[in-house]
Amino acid sequence: MSDFTSNFWSLYVAGITIVGIVACGLLLWLTSRKKVESTADNTTGHVWDVDLTEMNNPMPRWWMWLFVITLIFGAGYLIAYPGLGTYAGKLGWTQLGEYQAEVSRAQEAEAPVYARFASMKTEELAGDPAAMAIGDRLFMNNCAQCHGSDARGSKGFPNLTDGDWLHGGTAENIHTTIQDGRVGIMPPMGAAVGSSEDVRNVAHYVLSLAGSPHDSLKASLGKSKFTACAACHGMDGKGNTALGAPNLTDDIWLHGWGEAAIVNIINNGKTNEMPAQKDKLTDAQINVLTAYVWGLSNKAGAAR
Repeated sequence: MSDFTSNFWSLYVAGITIVGIVACGLLLWLTSRKKVESTADNTTGHVWDVDLTEMNNPMPRWWMWLFVITLIFGAGYLIAYPGLGTYAGKLGWTQLGEYQAEVSRAQEAEAPVYARFASMKTEELAGDPAAMAIGDRLFMNNCAQCHGSDARGSKGFPNLTDGDWLHGGTAENIHTTIQDGRVGIMPPMGAAVGSSEDVRNVAHYVLSLAGSPHDSLKASLGKSKFTACAACHGMDGKGNTALGAPNLTDDIWLHGWGEAAIVNIINNGKTNEMPAQKDKLTDAQINVLTAYVWGLSNKAGAAR
């Protein structure tokens, strides 16, 4: 793939573009000079289907000038705008610049709408119908792709309505998550736990912590091996929001439950990423979105 980022391809595309314009101009010039010998009745002598005779009428001048204008416009466009490889164009126009200008105009237009929310606390915003209507749109446009339109998530994507938070469910924690994103890493722990049998025993111990169906004998054998996991999840298995380590006692399984699913995660680890939104959303939008997400699992607090 490195070949496609070299200067050769920029020069290659620019060369083809220039040659194409010059060739079209040359072809137009040559055809305008070519004279077809005709008979006395102004025909080319070609006849089809018995009586369809080709006349030798010249191409209308206005038609030819349309081609000329097209060539001139194409050359002028390539001088003014980027189109010849890495050449930036005289006007300095870029797609990124155009996008940023449109975003700036949209933010300026929206500023009065968000001004009313600037002094409101998260709890107040969560109870404001206008703010929540905006928050719902922000969520649908930026979050629903992963967490679902109902915010209940799916396998690998957290449910935002149940009060179970990997990094804490306070307004401040949610704001930080939306703004800066999160990266959750569960390293492969199979070697640290022990043999494959030890891994299965730990899986049953983890199931026992959550009150899920398990083999009690294997769970008792796996308890001592769980110390390899306690550095993140704690000896009691209640997790650590500072590390994003899940609570293993609440019977909420982000990546599936059961012996096979847990054994797979212990052996292979898992990496999840919540992308940062600070480059897509303004501070005011993040504040409103924070209140919306906070309100999903704090409906009583929002109502108050």
